[in-house]
Amino acid sequence: VQLQASGGGLVQAGGSLRLSCAASGHTFSSYARGWFRQAPGKEREFVAAVPWSGGTTYYADSVKGRFTISSDNAKNTVYLQMNSLKPEDTAVYYCAARRSIVVTTTPSLYDYWGQGTQVTVSS
Repeated sequence: VQLQASGGGLVQAGGSLRLSCAASGHTFSSYARGWFRQAPGKEREFVAAVPWSGGTTYYADSVKGRFTISSDNAKNTVYLQMNSLKPEDTAVYYCAARRSIVVTTTPSLYDYWGQGTQVTVSS
């Protein structure tokens, strides 16, 4: 399974970006999908996650109300819509997939990772 993340870039505070994560080599049937981020000098942290069914979504408190995770299972793609971006959102964003229908916020429990896409928010 390969995950390809895209959509990062430089944006001013208050702006928006939409990240995409396309999977190849396998269909994500019964996989939980998530987004994580890692800022320089910090540990990788959970951002958002969604089960294969596309039901209940999960968010870090720091992004609730601003970010939205969604999935298009027909395209084997998961998205992260990021609105009202803040300088503290600056990080490398990674998509991940877990061979389980159970969503988790723990990075080590995900089985596949994309290469990361840089998001920089200027003040």
